[in-house]
Amino acid sequence: MDLALIGPSGAGKGTHISRLKQEYGFVHISTGDLLRENLDKTTALGLLAKKYMAQGELVPDEVVGAMIDEKLRKSPNDQGLLFDGFPRTIHQAKFIDGLLKEIGRGLDVVIYLKVSDEEVVKRLVGRLICRECLAPFHRSLRPFQSCPQQKCAGEHLYQRSDDTVETVRIRLRVFNRVAGPLLSYYQQARRLVILEAEGGSEAVGENLIQAIKTVQSGQGRFASVYDLSRIQRRDEFTPHLQPKPAERRALDLVLLGGPGCGKGTQAENLGKHFHLRHVATGDLFREHLKSQTDLGKLAKAYMDQGELVPDDITDAMVCERLSQPDTTDGFILDGYPRTLRQAEALNETLASLQRKLVGVISIQVSDEEIINRLSGRLICRQCQTPYHLRFKPPVKSGLCDLCQGQLYQREDDNPDTVRTRLKTFHAQTEPLIDYYRQADLIVEVNGEGNVPEVTQQTIAAVKKLTQPMKFKQLHRRK
Repeated sequence: MDLALIGPSGAGKGTHISRLKQEYGFVHISTGDLLRENLDKTTALGLLAKKYMAQGELVPDEVVGAMIDEKLRKSPNDQGLLFDGFPRTIHQAKFIDGLLKEIGRGLDVVIYLKVSDEEVVKRLVGRLICRECLAPFHRSLRPFQSCPQQKCAGEHLYQRSDDTVETVRIRLRVFNRVAGPLLSYYQQARRLVILEAEGGSEAVGENLIQAIKTVQSGQGRFASVYDLSRIQRRDEFTPHLQPKPAERRALDLVLLGGPGCGKGTQAENLGKHFHLRHVATGDLFREHLKSQTDLGKLAKAYMDQGELVPDDITDAMVCERLSQPDTTDGFILDGYPRTLRQAEALNETLASLQRKLVGVISIQVSDEEIINRLSGRLICRQCQTPYHLRFKPPVKSGLCDLCQGQLYQREDDNPDTVRTRLKTFHAQTEPLIDYYRQADLIVEVNGEGNVPEVTQQTIAAVKKLTQPMKFKQLHRRK
């Protein structure tokens, strides 16, 4: 049996998952654990994730997806799978469905732990974590009595920096907005079970076991549309493709494209040509971490624990950056949005600033070309000078031109790893492109020429977007 246990942070997933693993012998699938495992074992994907984290950047969804792909294909067929807090979005749900289908499996049930927002706030604000064994405790609900691993006497307990009332409420708003479409997806597929989870952990655990048994017996009661309507708040779940009309004109652009397509280069070139601010999420993270802002400290708290930084932190960083005076005449967003949920968050941010997107430039590069670009990279072991077998080959094969050091290929640049990343990238990005195409914002540019040729195309595409009639229509669209 394969199942997913989902719900907001503080719903009790960790507590119940421990019992389910003992009871059923499930293979536990947790994105946080997978990330830490790949980092500890220095796998190719771990090295790739470490590179992003070392640069103060988010680990892309395609890398996490590749870790899940690898884990599932190695899992024994006679053991059930237990997904922990995943999937969190419709994109992730469809990705998991497709991947499980490929290996002859499928989710039998998705159990949603229903807990009120006030109860979540109460639980998280009082939460304490042991730095040594990472065991969770609570000031009132589960006071520390003894260390499960006999490592301390409570001196290592601390409260996470994101477990404050204000931050928890922000995270809940984001979760509720994302959870609505996800729950609808599984309700329509007759795989959703909604479980009341506000009682004592023992009682909830018993109800959880019973729910699983009824599904196994073929007598499970899956959630109806009415059941779903009782927990959904339509104001948070209704998508807003078109915000209110902008009251002032600005050349606000998004740049989309796969890894290795040249987004960064084109964003810089467009910024110089049109005098626009280039806003890259990687740069934002580095700036917040370096300056130790509140958002930077919050992101670092997740990164220090080997966890993925939640979307709401990225959204807040982007919102703050776009509010600054140097973006008044326009901006070029690079690396954001990556998902439909982030696209909705960007719409809300721009609407609050009385702005809206003028266009979305999609740089089209074939998978084989991206594989050639990324898998052809070589680095000198001594001086770290980069080379490329096709674009910047060394004078002597295998040797650095500067120091004669040995050249090598990073493990995460091998063709198989790149293909896995691309598979996840496409699953994530295609719905995003369709979303912007429906809004008549997408402009596609062929990114397979040399840099000056591609730059010429992107400049022409932006000029076309800013033609008087088109520009006027874009800012009147409702």
